[in-house]
Amino acid sequence: MILNKILSWSKLPVMGMSLILLNTTSCIDYIDNVNPNEVTEEMMEVDNLKTGAFFSQMIRRVVIVNDGDKLDSDYQIAQNLSHDLYSGYIAATLGSTNHNGQYNFQEQWVNATFDYAYTGIMAPWQNIHKIATEQGLAEVDALATIVKVEGMHRIADSFGPIPYVTYGSSSLYNSMDKVYAQFFEELDNAIEVLGNYVNGNSNAKLMSDYDCVYAGNVAKWVKFANTLRLRLAIRVAYADAELAEKEALKSVQSPFGLIETKADRAELLHNMLEYHHPLHEIAYNFNSGDCRPGATIVSYMSGLKDPRVSSYFTAAADGKYHGVRIGITTSNMSNYQGDKISNLNIARASTPVVWMTAAESSFLRAEGALRGWTMGGTAKHFYEQGVRISFEENNAAGIDDYLADATSTPGAFTDNVGSDNYTFTSKVTPAWNESAGFESKLERIITQKWIAIYPDGPEGWSEYRRTGYPEVIPVVRNSSNGTINTTLQVRRLPYTRDEKINNADGVASGIAALGGQDNGGTKLWWDQRAR
Repeated sequence: MILNKILSWSKLPVMGMSLILLNTTSCIDYIDNVNPNEVTEEMMEVDNLKTGAFFSQMIRRVVIVNDGDKLDSDYQIAQNLSHDLYSGYIAATLGSTNHNGQYNFQEQWVNATFDYAYTGIMAPWQNIHKIATEQGLAEVDALATIVKVEGMHRIADSFGPIPYVTYGSSSLYNSMDKVYAQFFEELDNAIEVLGNYVNGNSNAKLMSDYDCVYAGNVAKWVKFANTLRLRLAIRVAYADAELAEKEALKSVQSPFGLIETKADRAELLHNMLEYHHPLHEIAYNFNSGDCRPGATIVSYMSGLKDPRVSSYFTAAADGKYHGVRIGITTSNMSNYQGDKISNLNIARASTPVVWMTAAESSFLRAEGALRGWTMGGTAKHFYEQGVRISFEENNAAGIDDYLADATSTPGAFTDNVGSDNYTFTSKVTPAWNESAGFESKLERIITQKWIAIYPDGPEGWSEYRRTGYPEVIPVVRNSSNGTINTTLQVRRLPYTRDEKINNADGVASGIAALGGQDNGGTKLWWDQRAR
């Protein structure tokens, strides 16, 4: 079930869209004009509802959920059929050779990834920024800016240079180093503003009626912003080590702390927002299952004897766990949608969409410590802490035995339906090895981080590209016509058709800043580790 809507605004470049949305007289549905589920301009004039409505909209667009406006198929084309696949978490079971999973980029899907972010995050943020500046609401502006950075770093990490630093005044794209510099500056300012707001009052609330992540808890938003800054600092470690360490130390040394417990992690609250998890619909209700667990993560977890596997996936008919390789081709796709293959263990109405796990925070500090940065502990300490927190977040038992396992390694993948088998070269184990070298330790950290943040496809894909870990099984069919190396795998999404038509100068500036061809094989600025 693939979305076939014609995007009414898709003939506009992003700057054109932002100006229309900024001057609109109602909070609109960006595809179907007036949205009955959003409040009108007149309604928003009461009790500061204007900024609240825009803020709520931003939150619902970081990860698209079916909320009466966007659909599960919107999530499918904007994230599932790209990031979720490339991360090794998910495989498509579509009966077609024309999809992103085989590096045959579908223009409408790539458009959706880009456009939904600009209409659903950047344009509402611009409205909030304008209103908050006029009314002296620095704290509201800071809160919205944190959400903007969380949403837009995923877009920069997908495409590379994007319109960001000069958004609202120019249609040109900004180089990725400048975009990241802006991310850090914005997070620094937001943390300072909200830190002052919450200082002396840890129970301070802000935007409570519209905040379906932390229900207005400002102290938790500051912890999230600190941890987000640490995530982005680690992301640029190979591109600018000095900048990476500087920003990481700011986060670790902040008196407001980092995310450390499940209670502090960033997720969409079901009691604040009525939604269901989009992956459930795609895996169970779209064509009897448009996606299934990826062969990579199932093979890793099975081989490592990871107790979390039953929290992530359902067993197949034989009682074992079986995944699917990305880019498969077969005349009988129903074989991959039946009970010979595992499915996603996601409850439709209760499994939350998570932006950032508590475990990720520990793994970020583990890598920082491994690099010699002052993180407040050793790499081993934070590595094992991260695994323990992940077991807690996923209600898994057996953590002590798992961390002591120095023999289990990723299991070979055997296709339970076809013949697309794969044997891993990785010999990583759960147990920490203090005598191992830097790369071996890094592989352990990233492998466990990658398992812990499932099913966050954008983050899993970014970390694989940045570090080369874990060993993600390559596509069976590569339809890129040689622009993507099958072994190195896809490095980015190409710029969108609509921007190329309507904002040619902007796209040209992006390609120039990219420093390579506008295809899926060109590495991003932070993707500089030697392979």
